Amino acid sequence: MSERNGSKEERREQILDYILQHGSISLQEVTARFKCSEATARRDLEALEKSGRVIRTMGGGAKSAGITAGREIPFHEKQNKLYQEKEKIAAMAASLVQEGDVVGLTGGTTTYLIARALKNRRNITVVTNAVNIAMELSENEDLQVVLTGGMLRSKNFELCGPLAERTLEAINIHTMFMGIDGFSAEQGASTYSELEANTAMIMMKRTNRTIAVFDHTKNGRNSLFQVAPVAALHGIITDEDPGEELRSRLKEAGVQVHVAQ
Repeated sequence: MSERNGSKEERREQILDYILQHGSISLQEVTARFKCSEATARRDLEALEKSGRVIRTMGGGAKSAGITAGREIPFHEKQNKLYQEKEKIAAMAASLVQEGDVVGLTGGTTTYLIARALKNRRNITVVTNAVNIAMELSENEDLQVVLTGGMLRSKNFELCGPLAERTLEAINIHTMFMGIDGFSAEQGASTYSELEANTAMIMMKRTNRTIAVFDHTKNGRNSLFQVAPVAALHGIITDEDPGEELRSRLKEAGVQVHVAQ
């Protein structure tokens, strides 16, 4: 059976994203993480090597070809990846919001789609440090938007730093939806940027309920800076079952697991 080209290219981009975040990947990790045969994994890595973006390693795996290792992926590069999965996550997140709620949204492609899902709601307040999220919501006069000040991180449209943190310290939030770059049983929620991690931690302190939102490619991945251990969260929303080990750890910590399918 021939493989759909879109599926193949999407998988290869996901493999590349993993290598860029972690520095390398083994052949066994490719087959397990992306649910493909060893022959398919080899073809994918060979194609990435031919493109000049990775270097093959002993045992058939691959590592980053250069200075892009661990680079932060800009919003515009991530925006259309796993779009349908992120939309389902966003719809489930929006279903947890009630009239009168104050909702916190950090920056990110999934939280941006949550903003879209909330766009036509009435009598809620959205607190965010993401300029693009504030703009997305700005046309609805029945919805109040609070945008922090701060230093703009242009790759992800987030405002961070002392000014953003001071703004958040004066606000009370019912539910916070937090976009992240990695999630694991050992490290909990993590992100690439220290500034974004600090801002998210301040928002968490002002929130009654913190829910991490992430697609399945973030599961089992540890990014550079920890935002919150598993026990600090109230829930997660993802698009695939997180697996028995992580689900057990989340249950022990009293963290609700929502799978959007």
